[in-house]
Amino acid sequence: MARFDGKIALITGAASGIGKATALRLASEGAKVVVADVQTEAGAATVAEIEAAGGTATFLKLDVTSESEWDAAIAATVETYGSLTTLVNNAGIGDARPIEDTDLATWDKTIAVTQTSVFLGSKAASTALRAADGASVVNISSMYGIVGAAFAGPAYQAAKGAVRILTKNLALHWAGDGVRVNSVHPGFIDTPILGETDRSALIAGTPIGRLGKPEEIASMIAYLASDEASFITGGEFVVDGGVTAG
Repeated sequence: MARFDGKIALITGAASGIGKATALRLASEGAKVVVADVQTEAGAATVAEIEAAGGTATFLKLDVTSESEWDAAIAATVETYGSLTTLVNNAGIGDARPIEDTDLATWDKTIAVTQTSVFLGSKAASTALRAADGASVVNISSMYGIVGAAFAGPAYQAAKGAVRILTKNLALHWAGDGVRVNSVHPGFIDTPILGETDRSALIAGTPIGRLGKPEEIASMIAYLASDEASFITGGEFVVDGGVTAG
């Protein structure tokens, strides 16, 4: 028996990067996966890849900043698969502008996609998760949700820090309902969110001496979402190649 047999997972931002790697990983271990993203073609391609490997997946177009779309996505998941046991709030956007160059529109968009989405998703999924047996929520924050960095944008850091604390609030609130909630804090991972960033500079700042791989973050997410982590809730798990160790 695979460790995710009987599990139903909805993963946001699952068309690429960490979200896609997580969708592939959970599906490979037996989960039925809902690939949620605004990128329709890339999301469909992720589903096709899962199905080609013998897994089960469905694509849902989801704007994570929309409360009504979240409600519809959870309803569709439960209607299609019967329940929701696993929620991975992965969607987010980067921003490296200093506060002097950050206008209100940029701030609002970054907070909406990276922080408010976690609130909306968790709220929409609350009933389904509490009705499931051994439910788990994994929220993707960042190492910069724990420590500061002058070159990271204030909107991004504020959003990721909020995700960290929201995770702990939900973990305590749902502890008696059997729903575990943890946060994962990636370092520099080689994903599209890095854009045109100088990767050599990021590597130089990482003690292990390389960028992380999306699959390495997916491994941590898979562990926390699995029943193997049944006594873990409210935790923060850093996967950063040693950046925050110094």
